[in-house]
Amino acid sequence: GTGSNILSALQDLFWLLKSRVEKQLQIISVLQWVLTFLIMGIACTLILMYILCTDCWAIAALYLAWLVFDWNTPKKGGRRSQWVRNWAIWRYFRDYFPIRLVKTHNLLTTRNYIFGYHPHGIMGLGAFCNFSTEATGIGQKFPGIRPYLATLAGNFRMPILRDYLMSGGICPVNRDSIDYILSKNGSGNAIIIVVGGAAESLNCTPGKNSVTLKNRKGFVKLALRHGADLVPVYSFGENEVYKQVIFEEGSWGRWVQKKFQKHIGFAPCIFHGRGLFSSNTWGLLPYSKPITTVVGEPITIPKIDNPSQKDVDFYHSIYVDSLIKLFDKYKSKFGLLETEVLEVN
Repeated sequence: GTGSNILSALQDLFWLLKSRVEKQLQIISVLQWVLTFLIMGIACTLILMYILCTDCWAIAALYLAWLVFDWNTPKKGGRRSQWVRNWAIWRYFRDYFPIRLVKTHNLLTTRNYIFGYHPHGIMGLGAFCNFSTEATGIGQKFPGIRPYLATLAGNFRMPILRDYLMSGGICPVNRDSIDYILSKNGSGNAIIIVVGGAAESLNCTPGKNSVTLKNRKGFVKLALRHGADLVPVYSFGENEVYKQVIFEEGSWGRWVQKKFQKHIGFAPCIFHGRGLFSSNTWGLLPYSKPITTVVGEPITIPKIDNPSQKDVDFYHSIYVDSLIKLFDKYKSKFGLLETEVLEVN
C-alpha cells in the first residue's frame, strides 16, 4: 500500500511539472511572436548597421547584396517553408489561448480565393496562427489550398524580418503581390486580407464586435478582376486578448493615430495585456482568451477585367450580408448572447 501511494504521488508530481513546463513554453512561444511583431524589424536593421561598422562588416555586406538580389521575391508569392510552418512552437502558441479554426464549407482547388478576415484586433493573432502556421490544421481542413496572409508591405523592407515572414507564407498587401498570386501562381491560392486594417485596430476592445467594412471595397474589385471567390471569415475572441485606450473622434490622441496611419501605414495603439509572471499585472502578453476563427461559405465571383462601380457595390453588399449571417449563426456557440449585433462601420 505504501509503495502504491508513493507511485501515485510521483505520477501526480510528474503531471504537475509537465503542466507547468507546457504553460511556460506557451508563454515563451507567444512572447517571441509579440516581440517579433513589435521590434524585430527595427532591431534587425540596427544590428545590421552596427555589424557594418565592425570587423565583421563583410557578413552584413553579403546579406545586403542578397537583399538587393532578392528584393522582389515577396511580390512573387514569397518563399514559404513547410518546416517553419510546422514548428512545434506554433502548437504551444495555439494552446496558450487556445486558437481554433472552424471549417464550414469545402473549397475547390480549381478556384482562387480572397478571404476577408475580421476583426483586426491589436495584432491579428488568430489570423497569424490559423493561416501562417499549420498549428490549427489548415492544410488538413482545406487540402490543396495554399494560404497567403497579407500584411503591410513595409514589413518586407526590414532585413531578416522579411525572410521570417515569408517562411510562414506571409505576403505584402499590395496590388502587385496579389495580382501575381491570383494570376501567375495557378489555382488553389487563398489570400487572407485583414480588411479593416489599421483603422479597425483603433476601435478594438473587449466586448465589442465591430468591423470597418462599409467603404472597404478594394478587395472586392481585386476579386472581380481575377474571378477569385470571396470568403468571409470572422474570428470570435480576437478583440478580447488585449485592452486598449480608445481615443474619441476629434481628440488629440485620435488625430495622432490617424496621421501615423495616413503617412506610415499603421496606427500606434496604447494597449496592454498581462504580465510575464502574473496575469494580475500589466504587460505585453495577451490574455489567454479563446479565439475561434470561422471560415464561411465562398461567394462565387465572375471574372470581369474592368469591373464597374456598380459591379463592385453589388458584390460588396453580398459580402457584407454573408459576413453578418456568419456572425449571427455562430455567435451563441462561441460565448456571445443571441442579442449581440455585428456593427459594420
